[in-house]
Amino acid sequence: MTERTAPKISKWPFFLADLLLLGAAVALVEICRRPFGLWESVAFAACVALAGWFGIWPFLRDHDAALRFAESDSLNETAAKIQQLETVAKQITTATSHWQSALDQSQKTVATADTIAARMAAQEKEFMEFMQRANDSEKATLRLEVDKLRRSESEWLQVLVRMLDHTYALYRASVNSGQPQLVQQLGNFQFALRDAARRVGLTPFVPAVAEPFDAKVHHLEDEKATAPAQGRIAETVATGYTYQGQLLRPALVTLQTPAAEAEAAPANPVAGQLL
Repeated sequence: MTERTAPKISKWPFFLADLLLLGAAVALVEICRRPFGLWESVAFAACVALAGWFGIWPFLRDHDAALRFAESDSLNETAAKIQQLETVAKQITTATSHWQSALDQSQKTVATADTIAARMAAQEKEFMEFMQRANDSEKATLRLEVDKLRRSESEWLQVLVRMLDHTYALYRASVNSGQPQLVQQLGNFQFALRDAARRVGLTPFVPAVAEPFDAKVHHLEDEKATAPAQGRIAETVATGYTYQGQLLRPALVTLQTPAAEAEAAPANPVAGQLL
């Protein structure tokens, strides 16, 4: 883009008028008689003044034109800057609107995230409550099943204990009868039953004759009686039992009398068994 220049006024007509006026002043000096009169002096001064005015007037016009041109350029620059400011203002307005839109979208996103977080928290709470209820229900069911199993276990243990007690009573009766074949048959039958009971964890035990009395695993037949400190077992009335290593029922026994303790060997062939 080319730079603008201030317009220049043509000066030669003014210089020509200046020369003519100066020539007229010189002609007045030569023509008029001396001393000069009023009108001659006025005419001479007017020619010189007009010549001077015509000499400087085009420069004044150029100066005014340059000032006006400079003012015009300044106004144009100001207008251009104002337009630039308007453009910048529009850009700022557009950016502000975009920022406001982005802010609105971010606020909507934050609100949506809060809503999703609240829903997730509610669903998590519901899920934990459901799992707690399910766990409680499962625990209750397991407790019920355990109770049933324990009752069932207690019932069949009682059945086994009664069967073994009856078998032991039959075996004692056979021993007291003095029939060796019957004793042998019932002994084998009792051994088979006790072996089957051991497989499910039920172990019967019979204290040996003259074994020291132990209140932890032995009970007296007479509940009101008190065992002496050095008491020894004379006979086993009822078999003791352990279940899976734990004492289920102590053996019911009778104690030897002082006279029996003095004898060297036991007279009861049933005693001394630990099966």
